[in-house]
Amino acid sequence: MENNHKLNTKRKAKELNIQIGERCRQARDASGYTQEQLAERINVSTQFLSDAERGITGMSVSTIIKLCTVLAVSTDFILLGHSSEGGDALSVFSRIQQLSPQEQELVGEAINLMIKSFHMPR
Repeated sequence: MENNHKLNTKRKAKELNIQIGERCRQARDASGYTQEQLAERINVSTQFLSDAERGITGMSVSTIIKLCTVLAVSTDFILLGHSSEGGDALSVFSRIQQLSPQEQELVGEAINLMIKSFHMPR
């Protein structure tokens, strides 16, 4: 009976690691990072990040917090799959941060023009 409980616990942990890993990969892709870039930013090896994204290994709480901070996603999304309001905006912001200062300025100008166009009389 105890062996069945241990087996079920391990199976659930594996399933959870797979789900968390998939959401990490989605957030990384949406933010425009490669595995190498993200691994460097959160101080883990590329192999560890690859294994975590495939659910082979789990991540510590501190690593998940670093990942969420760098990717500008909520821990609710990574751990539970719950999207928070403004999640798409955070992803866009994270991607803009990766641009050069000149590119950021161009994006800012384009956004300002789009916002102005929303307030133009039709």
